Amino acid sequence: MPPRRRRSRRKSPSRSFGLWVVLLALGALLFAGGYLLGHRPRPQAADDAAAKEPAGPSPASRQVPPKPPAAGRTRQEPPPVPSERYPEDEVIERVEPPPGPMPPGSGVRLALVIDDLGRSLEDIDDLEALNVPVTYAVLPFESKTREVVTRIRQRGHELICHLPMEPQSGANPGPGALLESMTRAELWQATETALAAVPGAIGVNNHMGSSLTADAASMRTVLGVVAEHDLFFLDSRTSAESVGYRQAVSLGIPAAERQVFLDSDPTVAGIREQFHRWLAVARQRGAAIAIGHPHPTTLEVLAEEVPRAREAGYEFVPLSYLLDYAGDLQP
Repeated sequence: MPPRRRRSRRKSPSRSFGLWVVLLALGALLFAGGYLLGHRPRPQAADDAAAKEPAGPSPASRQVPPKPPAAGRTRQEPPPVPSERYPEDEVIERVEPPPGPMPPGSGVRLALVIDDLGRSLEDIDDLEALNVPVTYAVLPFESKTREVVTRIRQRGHELICHLPMEPQSGANPGPGALLESMTRAELWQATETALAAVPGAIGVNNHMGSSLTADAASMRTVLGVVAEHDLFFLDSRTSAESVGYRQAVSLGIPAAERQVFLDSDPTVAGIREQFHRWLAVARQRGAAIAIGHPHPTTLEVLAEEVPRAREAGYEFVPLSYLLDYAGDLQP
């Protein structure tokens, strides 16, 4: 019997086509997966920064630390205020003992400076009614500066030029202000012009100026003009960072610095409290300088308190009696 022929198993065309489709799909998937794995984005903050940044402190640690506050009480940025009313910053000295009657012959002296004059002739009459020496600080470019200066000189009062200077607060110091942005020549000329507007002045003090008086280079220029005119300088100390007083004395200019502002708080109660502080500072130091302004409340308190202080034994003197000179300063 002849051997049985084995039948060959041939795949059908449809099954063969389906198999190729499956194989092609798997190949595409494997190719796509490999591509994605090979092009995965790296975390840039960790890898790239490590590759590019040299070894050393981190950027945060290299930042310049903020400037520490000045020694003493914490300084806060004062709110903007009208230039004719308040200083930008008050530097108050805490003292003991409280005011009271003075021992006979104690010789404690008080110098009263009234700023911001130049707008009214009536202010002079009100201040004269106190019957004590007053130093009149006149702004150089106000509406009645010329008339006010003439009246003060005619009556023989002590007159100083109240130089407007740039503050830190952004408040307007008024016309003719001395600014940090000025060149040395501009500062010099602006100071000369201001002094010429207050003829007969024997001294100078700053109106505002918490910014300019803290700039040693600017103050050396301004004080150079003061020295040329043989004037003295009163540092109003509208900033605890002021260098005006020390710069003046180092240049051989007679100088002084304010101890109390009378009317930063312009209420009667606030002014009276500061007046009593003035007496207490004077008792501790032997003398004290206060600055006030021709506000109605200030004049009211002065009219009440000045006679009482005189009866208690305090002596009111012109500002020029309380100047310091280079040889007086301790090293």
